[in-house]
Amino acid sequence: MLVEREELDEGVTLLRLNRPERLNAITPPLMAALQDRLHEVRADRGCRVVVLTGAGRGFCAGADLKGGDPDEPDPFEVRPGPVGTFQLQELFSESILALRRMGKPVIAAVNGPAVGGGLTFVLGSDIRIAAESARFSAAFVRIGLTGSDMGTSWLLNRVVGAGQAHELMLTGRIIDAQEALRIGLVVEVVPDSELLDAARAKAALIVRNSPFGVYLTKQTMWASLEVPGLEAAVHFDNRSQVLTTTTADNREAGAAFREGRDPQFTDS
Repeated sequence: MLVEREELDEGVTLLRLNRPERLNAITPPLMAALQDRLHEVRADRGCRVVVLTGAGRGFCAGADLKGGDPDEPDPFEVRPGPVGTFQLQELFSESILALRRMGKPVIAAVNGPAVGGGLTFVLGSDIRIAAESARFSAAFVRIGLTGSDMGTSWLLNRVVGAGQAHELMLTGRIIDAQEALRIGLVVEVVPDSELLDAARAKAALIVRNSPFGVYLTKQTMWASLEVPGLEAAVHFDNRSQVLTTTTADNREAGAAFREGRDPQFTDS
């Protein structure tokens, strides 16, 4: 199975890229499998948080330049020439959009290399935690392509700022986990053996909150990166906040506070 699905804890689903012999490098079947898994967990009301990681010693080494998965069916018949290349490019990029559209937060647990498209998976996640072995690179520019791929030019600018993003994309250099932490690409660096535990701990904090509140928070945070200014963001926040006041979970939170207990949210 190219993308494994596992229940880590109640409400927490692990998705693991599973081509360890190739450092989970991207192929069309892998991308199709990832999108299938993302659609599954998006529809699963029991899933509150997704943890994305890689099997073996790498997160994702970018596109597999040596070829694909001969035993796996291609997701569609690729047309010849640049039209077919464009089909594949759209397939690859759709996974980043699927991460963004996911109504549940995605935590990237980055083990080993996250290069090219693998870096974009990290950027498309909501929270990014790195193992000490993690390495990051927008590597496309080093192989005769543009460093701007699968939304990297938009995402990296917003995650680390324009100055850092331009330097990383124009040089294609590899940075380690500590530099990634320093520039804000990740929020935490932990020993490799503690990576999934750190992701689970972060997920547990999210699961404690109301599902609809988390959903709208993710939606408004990403949308605010695109609106033209503060006033537009405030208008959007206002509408989202008023929506949450109409829920049973909001009333339960108030009752729990008054009674000195933990709230029991029902996603209603």
